[in-house]
Amino acid sequence: MEFLYEYGLFLAKAVTIVIAIIAVVVVILASAIKQKADKGELNLTNLSEELQSLKHDLKEELLSKKQFKAYEKQCKAQEKAKEKAEKSHQDTPVEPKVFVIDFKGSLDASEVASLREEISAILTIAEAGDEVVVNVESGGGMVHGYGLASSQLDRLRSANIPLTICVDKVAASGGYMMACVADKIYAAPFAIVGSIGVVAQIPNFNRLLKKHDIDYEQHTAGDFKRTLTLFGENTDEGREKFQQELEETHVLFKDFIAKYRPQLDLDKVATGEHWYGQQAIALGLIDALSTSDDVIMDLAKDKTVIKVRYRLKKKLADKIAHAASLCVNAVFNRMAEKNQPMS
Repeated sequence: MEFLYEYGLFLAKAVTIVIAIIAVVVVILASAIKQKADKGELNLTNLSEELQSLKHDLKEELLSKKQFKAYEKQCKAQEKAKEKAEKSHQDTPVEPKVFVIDFKGSLDASEVASLREEISAILTIAEAGDEVVVNVESGGGMVHGYGLASSQLDRLRSANIPLTICVDKVAASGGYMMACVADKIYAAPFAIVGSIGVVAQIPNFNRLLKKHDIDYEQHTAGDFKRTLTLFGENTDEGREKFQQELEETHVLFKDFIAKYRPQLDLDKVATGEHWYGQQAIALGLIDALSTSDDVIMDLAKDKTVIKVRYRLKKKLADKIAHAASLCVNAVFNRMAEKNQPMS
């Protein structure tokens, strides 16, 4: 009995020590993760190689054995000729590169954090003859966020690196503010572009609060520290000032676009309206109709196309939340599928 008691006491001590060690390790790891939380990683993908690999696989599948063997022989001969030329001419210029960036913007343009890292990386390695293609997809959002995103793109133009913007779906308002910085804008026929205007919407609950005898106080220093408010009683003076601020922002927006696309008739296109690609080309909002896929495949014929992507490392809580969201969406999708009529 005494033996069992001593053994149990020893086991409890051992477990306590192990738990303490694990706790220390967890604290150290958590500290290291916290220090790296704001850091991300830069990923480079050679799209030219991927296209060549796809072409090779399709040839193997579709050609006869004899035809495919001849094709491989031709490829090897071209590769040897290229290597021989590089050896005999030490000063042969490096094949120009095309760097591709994807920008899918939210309302607050938080994706600009990755965009600035991607552009900084390109600026450190870009050489004469290189260019950049940015696939923009955004319906716009906060002025300061998209203003910064546009300024990031302007860094490329300031460095004399040709910039092309491709719009497959939508580049409206702040999205078009980004697009207009480019030397050339391509858009798919039914992509939405334009919407050169400013909008703000503010609900007001003042009457609801009064109905329930709830007082609301707001104290400011400065006549227009606040113009319109959510809970206070708005005044005509405040509304007038708020409208004035919107008009001033619109003027800044139009001036910004005129700087990069002076050929535009702003009185005609800066009305807040949007247009489809095939309409926008006649207005001068874009330069040509094309999808980003065709633009990139065309450039890959004589240039090395590299996709640049900077990923911010997600915290564990964000990963769990994202996984939970995907699970919920999957459940609802299955329920929707079950409720669909069968043909």
